[in-house]
Amino acid sequence: MTRIVVAGAGLAAARACAALRRTGFDGELVVLGAEPHPPYDRPPLSKAVLRGDRDDAPLPFDVDALGVRFRAGVTATGLNTAERVVRTDGGDEPYDGLLLATGAEPVRLPGDGEQLTVRTLDDAIALRARLAAGARVVIIGASWIGAEVATAALAAGCRVTCLEAGVAPLSAALGGEVGALLTPWWADVDLRLDTKVASVDPGGVLLADGSIVPADVVVTGIGVRPATGWLTGSGLELGNGVHVDEHLRTSASGVVAVGDLAARWSPRTGARLRVEHWDEAGAAASVAARVLLAHIAGGSDADLPGHDPVPYFWSDQFGRKVQYVGHHGPADRAEIDTSDEGKPAVHWYAPDGRLTAWLGVNRMKELAAARKQIAEATPPLP
Repeated sequence: MTRIVVAGAGLAAARACAALRRTGFDGELVVLGAEPHPPYDRPPLSKAVLRGDRDDAPLPFDVDALGVRFRAGVTATGLNTAERVVRTDGGDEPYDGLLLATGAEPVRLPGDGEQLTVRTLDDAIALRARLAAGARVVIIGASWIGAEVATAALAAGCRVTCLEAGVAPLSAALGGEVGALLTPWWADVDLRLDTKVASVDPGGVLLADGSIVPADVVVTGIGVRPATGWLTGSGLELGNGVHVDEHLRTSASGVVAVGDLAARWSPRTGARLRVEHWDEAGAAASVAARVLLAHIAGGSDADLPGHDPVPYFWSDQFGRKVQYVGHHGPADRAEIDTSDEGKPAVHWYAPDGRLTAWLGVNRMKELAAARKQIAEATPPLP
């Protein structure tokens, strides 16, 4: 019987399994999940779960209805594409088709002090327990996740300090001028810009200038790296993620990759993108399922579906909803609209005048029009 293995047990895995069964796959379906939990939704972790509004964020994933052999707490440790076998800490799993969806891992800083992150359900619950009134919480990175953690920590009555290496919040992602628009939101936080961290030590954070910031809780939010370590020696083309084409195919036959792990070729932008957002993982999983089935059936490349959507994500921070759609590059020009007080919007334009990205604060009604304009300006796959 034909067997498809899914390495990873997040949103992409749940969506892929549903898509495989929906499109007629009746073979064996095995899902490997390093965590003890079934697939769950990640966006609520830094929002509802961290606030204490809920203790989980389950996804539709009925193993009996889907006919899935779900191996919780089993970590993929290696891949032999010649033998078509996934190595795990619980034994080998042979495959006819393989979906890689092991996501990304948070970046940590030097030092022997405790660094908390918000990447898993257990992470969020552990941090929530530490956000006691009066606790000195130091957040490293005025990032998307840093802002959401700061929001929850302030609501819990913590004393919050944020150490940011850039000139403004989110300046690395959005640029200093746009990041400056967000700076007033941090008024209740001891926000220290242009501040470099040397190490996280027991009891505090050592700065590059030799000073120490005392802390009861340290949260590191400076980004993630794709979890490709277990794929070393597999023969797959690796870089900032697993390289895949516009059909999500890796350099090995019968192997596809999606989500935070995948660095996909985007004909729309003429670049390789690694998109770390919920919308990306969910949409890519359905395409990957169809590509795997086409491979198993021996279909032609001409019939393969492509995946090259306009990227989208959102963030809830300091009582505001920030939405971003598109993908802007370093050469793009940002135009800032502050005509609606407290609800700024930013349009990014390529040197040739095309709209490449849009960001809005509490401007939900404008999102669809911006997405449509960007899509029309940067046509997808033919």
